Amino acid sequence: MTKRVYTKIVGTGSYLPTRTIGNDYFGTYNFFDNSTKEPFDKSNDEIIQKFKEITNISERRWISDELHNSDMAGLAVKEALESADIDPETLDFIIIAHNFGDVDLVSTRVDILPSLANRVKAKLNIKNPACFCHDIISGCPGWTQGMITADAYIRSGIAQRGVVVGSDVLSRISDPHDRDTMIYADGAGATIVEAVESDEPTGILSHASRSDSVNYWNLLTNGKSFNPEFEGNDQFIKMHGHKLYVYALSFVPGVVKESIEKAGLQLSDIKKVLIHQANEKMDEAILKNVFKLYHEKQIPAGIMPMSIEKLGNSSTATVPTLLDLILKGKMEGHEINSGDYIILCSVGAGMNINSIIYKV
Repeated sequence: MTKRVYTKIVGTGSYLPTRTIGNDYFGTYNFFDNSTKEPFDKSNDEIIQKFKEITNISERRWISDELHNSDMAGLAVKEALESADIDPETLDFIIIAHNFGDVDLVSTRVDILPSLANRVKAKLNIKNPACFCHDIISGCPGWTQGMITADAYIRSGIAQRGVVVGSDVLSRISDPHDRDTMIYADGAGATIVEAVESDEPTGILSHASRSDSVNYWNLLTNGKSFNPEFEGNDQFIKMHGHKLYVYALSFVPGVVKESIEKAGLQLSDIKKVLIHQANEKMDEAILKNVFKLYHEKQIPAGIMPMSIEKLGNSSTATVPTLLDLILKGKMEGHEINSGDYIILCSVGAGMNINSIIYKV
């Protein structure tokens, strides 16, 4: 068989903030109903209990006051470099997926110039001028989009080695008067990827993507506080939860199936599905619909690891941090072994969907 170039992950790293925020933290919040612009007539205990039932989130990680998004990204890259045991000066590119840049404590103003990739390169003191940097803003699927971009660089011969990061700080752009603020978390995950010649398929085997902007662009946007008396012009992340849920269940399964077919595999070949940690019930429903497309009723136990209960939804960071935790033996009951076929999948603002088939 003729050898060809594949994109392989050779190192992973992550940064999980040290601040753990339990659901009881929101007991004193004043949540408003967006439709009436009035406080809910339910107690916060009822709101929090219902939230837990729907999402299965018990706690999340929030960044400490002295850090920024680029700091988290840099720490994740540093750990990934150490796990790969490579010289950072040998990187050909740095891709960082995020959505709001280095948001500070005082304002929700988006700060993305210079790019986070350039900031991380500076913080890690990488001097190689041939190591190019750029950011990707693609909603929660930013890291998967970054991996697809890196695969294109490597397979075309433009680059041999690089790092792809998913890093977001959502705690600083969430509305304290919106129930959805309980979903959002902070974190960073990084993967070192490089070109590998092989006569057997390995690494990234295929990917499928979909973007629906005409009718769905506004399911995740920025907007004003739900509290009409909130002072200032700050913009917060806003989500139309039910419509997003319906969109995801309608379209993600088909993209996943397309990626499996492009790889020449069957659903039974897949050992793990690493999906964006947005809402546990939604993810379970998506997986169920994938199996329905194959007329399969029995879903293997443990095929879809979930980190959302303890880590919340950190947007671009959920899939790479989940991958890192499993590979380093930090997810009890889950492991990924050489030769396994896994799915890396995400859905989010745009609306955008990516699904990657990866052979370990």
